[in-house]
Amino acid sequence: MRKMILIFLIFITALTGGCSRKPPIKNAGLLYHGETDYTVNMKRDALCLMAAYPEHITGVKKQGLKVYFTMKSGKQLLYDDEKSKNFYEKLNDTDIQDMMEQIYPLGNIKSIMADGYDPGRFRVYALFKELYGNSKEQTEHNLTTVKTAFGYLQFNKNNNAAGSLKSVFDDLIPLAQKNNLVRSSVLPLNGTFNYRYISGTNLLSPHSFGIAIDLGRDGRDYWKWASKSQGEKRISSYPQEVVNVFEKNGFIWGGKWCHFDIMHFEYRPEIILKARYFGENSPQAKPWYYGAPYDDAKIKNYIDIIDNALK
Repeated sequence: MRKMILIFLIFITALTGGCSRKPPIKNAGLLYHGETDYTVNMKRDALCLMAAYPEHITGVKKQGLKVYFTMKSGKQLLYDDEKSKNFYEKLNDTDIQDMMEQIYPLGNIKSIMADGYDPGRFRVYALFKELYGNSKEQTEHNLTTVKTAFGYLQFNKNNNAAGSLKSVFDDLIPLAQKNNLVRSSVLPLNGTFNYRYISGTNLLSPHSFGIAIDLGRDGRDYWKWASKSQGEKRISSYPQEVVNVFEKNGFIWGGKWCHFDIMHFEYRPEIILKARYFGENSPQAKPWYYGAPYDDAKIKNYIDIIDNALK
């Protein structure tokens, strides 16, 4: 009898791929029109990505049980590799589902994020290379100069990244003129484009794609430089006006990571859109797009594309 049970367990393990697959989706009960919360979140991720990068993401499609994003180049990017990963495995082998999973907390915070909570720090490099440049040379070709009262900044012109940075500084400059704390937090600027790897990793920094900027530097800004209590004091005193301006223009703040990087702002409109549309709207008995501006013609078109593709 024990031998039969053992054979049965081995058979089941082979069918499910052993421990390589992601664990069952929590709270996977049926929702509006019979959808699971996994399907709802997948459709929401697709909407935010298509709305954030309309010039590069042309569609989404399902092949068997796999879902892919189709890029303008013709390349297809897998949504979910279905692997079970710990925090560092997600960081080093990120799929789109991993990248979009953690909801970025818009607005004011006063403390360090919980352990393992780094919304936006998970990056799909195959996507970034499609969006901003597949090499140092391609990325440099896509750079443009953003002129500000605080100096000239090199930033990627693709996906309105440079235009969004210009809007940030158009708003920040009058604030800095009136508020010394804002000015001292912004200046001196510590760089935008820099083709390099993140310290201690083989992962390209978002600065390598020309989509990140470091503001005025403080010794408490980085999790490798400072203790959690030092970082928390820095965050609690950081001017919310600066964070608000960046978030309004599609940037996330490294101060909202458990591995905090307080001087760091990164252009990630897909992360901001998901927070804005769905941050307070968990899967429920309403249409999956509830929270998004579905009366907007472009958004409505994306919703139709996604619904037709992911039936």
